[in-house]
Amino acid sequence: MNIENIPPLSASRRKIITSLQQPKHRRSLRMFVAEGAKCISELIETFECRMIVATHAWLERGDFKIPAGAEIMKASRADMERISSMSNAPEVIAVMTMPEMVDKIDTRGLIVALDGVQDPGNLGTIIRTCDWFGVKAIVCSHDTVDVYNPKVVQATMGALARVEVKYVDLAEWLKQLPGDIAIYGTFLDGENIYSSELQSQGVIIMGNEGKGVSANVAEAVTHRLFIPPYPSDAQHVESLNVSIATAIVLSQFRKGQ
Repeated sequence: MNIENIPPLSASRRKIITSLQQPKHRRSLRMFVAEGAKCISELIETFECRMIVATHAWLERGDFKIPAGAEIMKASRADMERISSMSNAPEVIAVMTMPEMVDKIDTRGLIVALDGVQDPGNLGTIIRTCDWFGVKAIVCSHDTVDVYNPKVVQATMGALARVEVKYVDLAEWLKQLPGDIAIYGTFLDGENIYSSELQSQGVIIMGNEGKGVSANVAEAVTHRLFIPPYPSDAQHVESLNVSIATAIVLSQFRKGQ
């Protein structure tokens, strides 16, 4: 690659990339942004890469192979800061094609369902956690944060390439599941998860950061679980962060497997 022949980032391309910070533009253009070499290198084998914008120094190093067909542009550090959603702009940013949402989720094995999770960092960390524990599908309520939010994509650290995420009317989707599928939820009045008998397949519902599992979704739950604090009689924070709680729950389900 002759770096000197690579064109600079144009105003029109900069406008497109910055517009992808907003969900309506991501949906209309069917594109999303990934930032940083580590994240991009994980995603580039799964998602079609449309554009690569990078500094001269990064292009000289070539940390990963740029796929054929991707438009390559050079940018100054100032331009990278303008188009990045991160507090410290990376040396490389990619624009990728948003895939079509899967029509059907395989209900074999474990599925994580998210009911109104709002924080991008939480969703990204939950996707990364699911990848670690071998959960291949996440089902989200429509009011859960957009999976292609740049901060979500960054927080997944590439796990988005291996975990399918689908948005549904969660209460209706749960009603349509076969009756033999266990549906777990985390509640303050639930059974101690450490002494509960957990099945190797089922749906695990994690609720909103402040409100927990909504009432209409809770109606479908067949097994109510509780993560007890230690020691139980001491003063503690009101609740666990939802991404941390997800990791604890999945760790218990995978225990002994």
